[in-house]
Amino acid sequence: MVRGKRTFISFDWALKHLLREKANHDVLEGFVAVVLRKKSIKIHRLLESESNKADADAKSNRVDLLAEDENGDLLLIEVQGEPEQAYFQRMLFGASKLVTEYIESGENYEHVKRVYSINIVYFDLGQGEDCVYVGKTEFHGLTKGDLLKLSPFQQQKFQADEVSDLYPRYVILKVNDFNRWSRVPLDQWLYFLSTTDIPEDADAPGLREAREKLDLMRMGRDERIIYDRYLMDRAILRNTVDGAREEGAYEGFKEGMEKGMERGMEKGRTDEKENTARRMKADGMSAELIAKYTSLTIDVINKL
Repeated sequence: MVRGKRTFISFDWALKHLLREKANHDVLEGFVAVVLRKKSIKIHRLLESESNKADADAKSNRVDLLAEDENGDLLLIEVQGEPEQAYFQRMLFGASKLVTEYIESGENYEHVKRVYSINIVYFDLGQGEDCVYVGKTEFHGLTKGDLLKLSPFQQQKFQADEVSDLYPRYVILKVNDFNRWSRVPLDQWLYFLSTTDIPEDADAPGLREAREKLDLMRMGRDERIIYDRYLMDRAILRNTVDGAREEGAYEGFKEGMEKGMERGMEKGRTDEKENTARRMKADGMSAELIAKYTSLTIDVINKL
């Protein structure tokens, strides 16, 4: 493998600044096509979202871009840098919000748009060993276990093969620390998202265009200064999160040690009392008198 010698602009920055330009949509189209495993995607227009706004906060460690393809389907791409425990719910909220926002009041439900929620996360979301996860809505029979399907008429009317095609489709790309380069297009995109490197033999749809259009050397001096500051802010935030996590782990370890020592000392005191009680009991002393001097209960003493 021949690694790229140039440095390329990070995908989150590109989403916020470069990929909004129609001339650069081919990069975005290639990425979406690879992730959704479609032959091709054609971006028709960008829609209003936080990152589409001109005054988007450059320090934000979360970026989103909303587009509509030539079929009218909505493509929501989100990049999340810092950990968020409720991110699964965030995905649900974002997709549901699009469903309700992009249907006119009084319109028939058959006009509900299809939503593809593509989420690029740079933290360990949930528990799982894979890098790419796909979520869809299916209905399974409780008694017979069969999968509820569309009728032939519904398939033709809604241009869909399965019931799940009518519901939001979720894709999660856990790209943190991904460093495996291969001939697989999705692996190539994951590698770029993780390392900001595009080797010379990259041939995944969109990446060939990205090598030209996301070249750091194409940036002007002022834009480069802003970009470097953005990377610095992102690194500071990541270090802050990592530091807080390490500090929390240390405090948890320290607290666990203290509690363990306390429990150990308490058990030692209890064992000593019980040994004393056994000796007193062997000398013929009553349980009441033993309880008075050892603070043990009568029941405990009788069981010794």
